[in-house]
Amino acid sequence: MTLIEVLIAVTLVGLLMVGIAYSLGIGLRAMERSNDRLALNRRIERTQEILEQQLLNLMPVTAACALENPTAPQAMPFFQGEPQQMRFVSTYSLTEGARGYPRILEFTVVPGDGKRNPPGLRLIVNEFLYTGPASAGLTCFGLAPDPVTAALVPRFAPIQPRPDSFILADRLLASRFRYLQYLPPPDTPRWVDQWIFKELPEAIAVEMAPLPGENAGVQPMSLVISLRVDRLPGKRYGD
Repeated sequence: MTLIEVLIAVTLVGLLMVGIAYSLGIGLRAMERSNDRLALNRRIERTQEILEQQLLNLMPVTAACALENPTAPQAMPFFQGEPQQMRFVSTYSLTEGARGYPRILEFTVVPGDGKRNPPGLRLIVNEFLYTGPASAGLTCFGLAPDPVTAALVPRFAPIQPRPDSFILADRLLASRFRYLQYLPPPDTPRWVDQWIFKELPEAIAVEMAPLPGENAGVQPMSLVISLRVDRLPGKRYGD
């Protein structure tokens, strides 16, 4: 075996190893992207399941609103429905599922990660223990006349992000809540952006649109969830 033959053999083996390493790198990167996409898909599907369960297990309760007058709290039905904020009590929580105590849930839309361009929007939720009307009353002021219609409408404190806030959806272009109001026949139900009525809505829509370019995998979609509650929060029933 001559030196030239050895050099040729070493060169061929080297080229073969480079090709194998390059192919392995491509395969590993593809597998990593697939795993990331699968994890994102599972997270989005889990988020939609959480939203559905939280809304389906909504409780009709009242709040003893004490923010404006702690010595004389004002009672009112506890449900906040605004385009980008929503509050209610549910028996389904992130921490304990359907097995724990009722929780006050606070949903709000906030700016996304400022380090990314564009930052987009986030849909987050806070939850804390509901122990009765007094605990819910720590988030509301009571009923006050609406400046336009003069009807009494509920007033709530703004929902703020907290260190333990859970991010339900990220990298959103837009997100909002809408509420279905029942109207007696011959009128048909209508969607409203703000809920100011004593009874609870017939259904709630959670609308989410991803940022342009965020098209990989399963995308956040709009959910329309009919509420199972047919009781008025402030009314006493015989059963």
